[in-house]
Amino acid sequence: MLNYIVRRLGYALIMVVLVSFASFVLINLPPSDFLTQKLEQLRARGDRSAEGQIETYRRRYNLDKPFMWQYTNWAVNFVKGDFGESFEYERPVRDMLGERVTMTIILGVATLVVVWILAIPLGVYSATKQYSPGDQIITTISFVGLGMPGFLLALLILYYAITVLNIEATGLFSLEYLDAPWSWARVKDLMNHLWIPAIISAITGTGGLTRIMRGNLLDTLGQPFVEAARARGLTNAVVTWKHAVRIAINPLIVILGSEALPGIIAGTGLVSIVLNLPTIFPMYIDALRKLDMYMAGTCIVIITFLVLVGNLLADIMLAWADPRIRLE
Repeated sequence: MLNYIVRRLGYALIMVVLVSFASFVLINLPPSDFLTQKLEQLRARGDRSAEGQIETYRRRYNLDKPFMWQYTNWAVNFVKGDFGESFEYERPVRDMLGERVTMTIILGVATLVVVWILAIPLGVYSATKQYSPGDQIITTISFVGLGMPGFLLALLILYYAITVLNIEATGLFSLEYLDAPWSWARVKDLMNHLWIPAIISAITGTGGLTRIMRGNLLDTLGQPFVEAARARGLTNAVVTWKHAVRIAINPLIVILGSEALPGIIAGTGLVSIVLNLPTIFPMYIDALRKLDMYMAGTCIVIITFLVLVGNLLADIMLAWADPRIRLE
């Protein structure tokens, strides 16, 4: 297991380097950059010193150097913990993304917990009570969840919260805790706001996983080892949860790393824009629009790293859940 984890971490490092290089190339493909746009803005305002200011910026951010020199310098500094400067805000990228990375991870973990707590029991009930009224209701709700875009659901909940409940549904903190240092009061305030985006993201993700769990469990319940367990006199609950679910859950674990986690990051990104959440995705989209290269490149690397870590954890969970799998 240890050798497998070390190999996967090595592959992840190579993937991060390749993704960072590709993203850096794509960000530099447009004919103009942020400083060119800023030069036009300064000229439009009649700033006669605009040319000198822009040249100072270019030397400061090494934009007068060749492309490979720019990337190598950024990559080396990235490893040291210096992610570069944001052209738009003229602040270190590390300072701007510090808490947003934490909020992105917290929101993603909260969504995953809610999705799994709902999807697995609902899928098991739907499979063991096939074609019952409860199964029909769960199937209908699953199809609605599959077809409901997360940002649309966020808009509906936002409208309902403001117009009917008269509460503030945007953000993850109240105004008094927005820039406050971490404390138990701030954590409690975060929990009071976190359930709204977590539930929104979970509703759109639970439907698909419930359907997958139902189908897998129905196939597993017909396997010979399940019939053998029943023949030994085990109760239906023990056969279902101890033997059948442990095998049927394997595809869900695989999906967790390959599809669920990336989908949650992308889905919560749109929800974050609607609900004005302090996560990475809104800042990443804004950096792409404004060609803020160091900010956009850092966001891509962080998102890629989170996805790779999710895949690694999914593989380890898969080996733990199914003893037949040997990662070596």
